[in-house]
Amino acid sequence: MVITTSINFFGGFMKRITAYIGALFGMVSTNAFAEYSLNMTEGVTSVSRDIYDLHMMVFWVCVAIAVVVFAAMFYSVFTHRKSRGAKAANFHESTTVEFLWTGIPILILIAMAIPASKTLIDLENTDSAEMEIKITGHQWKWQYDYPEEGISFISNLKQSSKDVINGSDEDRNKTNQKDAYLLSVDKPLVLPVDTSIRFLVTSSDVIHDWWVPDFGVKQDANPGFINDAWAKIDEVGTYRGQCAELCGKDHGFMPIVVEVVSKADYQVWVNEQQQAAESAAASATKTWSEEELREQGESVYNTNCAGCHKKDGSGMVPVFPAIKGSEIANGPAADHMKIVLHGKGGMPAFKMLGDADLASVISYERIAFGNTGGVVQPSDVKSAR
Repeated sequence: MVITTSINFFGGFMKRITAYIGALFGMVSTNAFAEYSLNMTEGVTSVSRDIYDLHMMVFWVCVAIAVVVFAAMFYSVFTHRKSRGAKAANFHESTTVEFLWTGIPILILIAMAIPASKTLIDLENTDSAEMEIKITGHQWKWQYDYPEEGISFISNLKQSSKDVINGSDEDRNKTNQKDAYLLSVDKPLVLPVDTSIRFLVTSSDVIHDWWVPDFGVKQDANPGFINDAWAKIDEVGTYRGQCAELCGKDHGFMPIVVEVVSKADYQVWVNEQQQAAESAAASATKTWSEEELREQGESVYNTNCAGCHKKDGSGMVPVFPAIKGSEIANGPAADHMKIVLHGKGGMPAFKMLGDADLASVISYERIAFGNTGGVVQPSDVKSAR
């Protein structure tokens, strides 16, 4: 009880100090420090607040130790300086002093270890989870699966940010700041408020790291393994994070956006997504027209392929060859589907996309940019899997 009260006191005191320093910086230059933070994110979950309070307790313990040690040093130097006639003492070790400077640090470490152990146990205990979300890292996007609800989708960097990355200086100057450049996605993860959620984190290729500071969750996504974490979010809102593991060329372009909504709004969203999934399943069984394939294929291409092969299909030779005039896009459809499904060289596999999306983007590559390879249907992709 005493330890918890002390942690809360230290946390509140540090927040006031941070506010005062932030205000001082604001007096000097409001623009320069508008987005500057002097401390950890306190967060919106019990775990994130426990981590914050633990950090503040350890910080102030270190401050107190530094004050005592440096005060003793400065006092000794000032009081026993040569100009005052001080003579160097000649003494051997003191059992009492040895005991004190060994015993006191041990007691301090034990005092810090108790709340630290409690926080670590809370971080690992997912027994009370009310729902599960599977998170899979891909180069370079996130896939979210809701096992109980039967929902699955890919979350990509928002197209407005991609247009800026691949565009001209004029495009960059027109960046819409409301889109949170490089921190917005086309499909955010949607979660209900006040619900204990277990995250199952893995990867399909290389090591990624799913990190949302406001949740106090930072978990490695390792291929072939499933790591877990949990959070119970207390406040409705939009929370952002990023991949925190250097995972390849577009590591900086796979942000995380989580929309936390009320339980009622969450149920409405689930119903909408389930209906959309049924529509997508139905669309994968029909025969698409060339115009339909081109229209949807262009959208899928810009989202998943344009970063490497360019929006105009010119590619980034020699690493990422041009789609325009390529032997693959103008050759047998089976070879084209095989590469898109399973990847090749620096190109990751895209088999996580649905049959309709794959058929449309492959068809787009085969009929756009002056290519004459012809279209493929979702049934062809299903057979190629």
